[in-house]
Amino acid sequence: MVRHQKRVNLDSPTTFNELVQRRKLQNRDMRMVTLADKVTAKAHAAGVLGHEWVIPTIWHGAALPEQPDWARPFVIKPRHGCNQNIYIRDRDVDWNELRAHTEPWGRKAYGRWLDEWLYAQIPRGILVEPFVGENGQLPIDYKIFVFGGVATHVQVHLERERGHRWIVFDRDWNRVSAQTADADPACPKSLREMLDAAETLARGFDFVRCDFYEIGGKPLFGEMTFYPGSGLDKFNPVTLDAEFGRYWLDAGGL
Repeated sequence: MVRHQKRVNLDSPTTFNELVQRRKLQNRDMRMVTLADKVTAKAHAAGVLGHEWVIPTIWHGAALPEQPDWARPFVIKPRHGCNQNIYIRDRDVDWNELRAHTEPWGRKAYGRWLDEWLYAQIPRGILVEPFVGENGQLPIDYKIFVFGGVATHVQVHLERERGHRWIVFDRDWNRVSAQTADADPACPKSLREMLDAAETLARGFDFVRCDFYEIGGKPLFGEMTFYPGSGLDKFNPVTLDAEFGRYWLDAGGL
């Protein structure tokens, strides 16, 4: 049996994933570079929202130093890429091995294999942040989709370290993605603050995703993303792909 894949329409995109793909190939807005850079994005968020929203940077540089001089636990991540975080919770870590593991981060242009233009424009480097989870667990990640300055949906990411999965809610915390084995997580206490903050950060863009955490009932800024899932996310139901595409097109497309 031959399975036919859906043809991607980049000339007249209608779905969210198609619009992400076209943005990757055609949009060269340098504002996206500044806001996707994990160092400069923090400075921007602090200036717009206030310093209390921002996870402090313990250290950043081109390559990890020979020995860490930071309180644990902490997180190591590249300033110019995604999905490469390292979580240091205890003291029995081979630091030399870890330095060797992160050394290629400075030599490779993240995202080139997926045509993610903007990441190649960000200065390559590493930053270290305090671990903000509770009881050693990663916090829930609230990824807010903002179209034309209006926050419409929250993609809730669970157990990102192991068994990663996500659920989509509308802005009133009604699940819009398919039912799964996961019960609906409780609505964060600071949801309205997060929605307002996302709309503030996203002002001037037809689409951007703004990510937040909630620690002790208080919201914290995570990052801003212009290529969610690199345009390859598998929405369930698939109708969400078209629905999000309509929101984006109504906001001005590209």
